[in-house]
Amino acid sequence: MSDIADLHTSGTTHDLGPGVKFPPPLVFVVGFALGALLSRVLPLGAPWTRSTLTLGVGGSLIMIGVAVALTGVITFKRARVAVYPNRPASELVTHGLFRVSRNPMYLGMIIAYIGGVVVTGVVWALVLLPLVLMVLYATVIRREERHLQERFPDAYAAYCREVRRWL
Repeated sequence: MSDIADLHTSGTTHDLGPGVKFPPPLVFVVGFALGALLSRVLPLGAPWTRSTLTLGVGGSLIMIGVAVALTGVITFKRARVAVYPNRPASELVTHGLFRVSRNPMYLGMIIAYIGGVVVTGVVWALVLLPLVLMVLYATVIRREERHLQERFPDAYAAYCREVRRWL
């Protein structure tokens, strides 16, 4: 029996939600950590020098990314929707930042990740970012989207037509 599909017990249906088994930010942490490890084994120098400017730009990206992600979390909390995708969605959230991105929390994490690359100079983490996004899509986003399609078929289809996944 699929952990994403509905579980039928005693004639009742229990929606298990997207069935994500780990906190999604972990994908970014692991990607960055692998990048740092690769940097120690096979150094790949940053094409920029560490300066007040790069620290400012990187730090700003981190702050913007965290703010975007937290705004998404706050929007979910105010709507009383589970933030961690191991529970069923109680509502399709389409307001706030979700009017411009279907995944503002992940978008914020991407921005903060890039800011971390700028601050630390761990270029391997940037090289690994496409892989991080592929893993995120395969293990989290695809499951979330499937769950929302099943739970809110018409509303989610309309939402997808109007709002892009990222920007």
